[in-house]
Amino acid sequence: MNELEDSWVEKSIAHLISGELEITGRLVDASNATLFGVMHHEGSTLEVIYKPIAGERPLWDFPDGTLADREYVAFLLSDKTGMDLVPPTILREGPAGLGMVQRWIDVDESIDLGSYFAQDRQELRRLALFDAIINNTDRKIGHLLPDQRGHLFACDHGVTFHTENKLRTVLWQWAGDALTEEEIGTLDQTLTFIDVNTASLSVHLTNEEIEATCIRISKLRSDGIMPLPSEDWPAIPWPAY
Repeated sequence: MNELEDSWVEKSIAHLISGELEITGRLVDASNATLFGVMHHEGSTLEVIYKPIAGERPLWDFPDGTLADREYVAFLLSDKTGMDLVPPTILREGPAGLGMVQRWIDVDESIDLGSYFAQDRQELRRLALFDAIINNTDRKIGHLLPDQRGHLFACDHGVTFHTENKLRTVLWQWAGDALTEEEIGTLDQTLTFIDVNTASLSVHLTNEEIEATCIRISKLRSDGIMPLPSEDWPAIPWPAY
């Protein structure tokens, strides 16, 4: 991330932390409560997505009330390792209680996601590796957010960091390809970040989930290849979009 992008993230986080959240709408098709809002701070506004913990739907394979924490940790790993894939995200109180608040990304409407997701693009491959790191169980096409600057963001990281390998994604075009030196460096950097910040991360994930994440990253590194689809469960989420 360059200095300009660094500043963009820092300013976004400061705005998210200090601003006053006004709810302006709701995404009715989302399985969990997903609210649109505007964050007012020092005369400026920032569009956001707000997902209150109270609106999380119980899941059979994830503990209740943990999805917002997983979204936040996904941002931390994306940000602190320089992958820069998750929009600025925090945990804070809002009108419906504690939840995840994330900067809204204006996508490039000229991009057809239905063909974009299947292309051999560096930014998509980076996201595929990131999803393997966080054990994303639900990477859909509609989660891709290519912005008007040509930068790819992605959203919806609540069902991640499970102790069991549950990778489900639409991004399989590099399965089995050898990892590049840069990608191996990213894995090493992620392991270092987790090791240094285990205590703070344990506020949001269990020790077992943190350990499983490190084991998974170490296996990716030792295998030296992009992950392969599982033979034990569906490798593509449904619906894919």
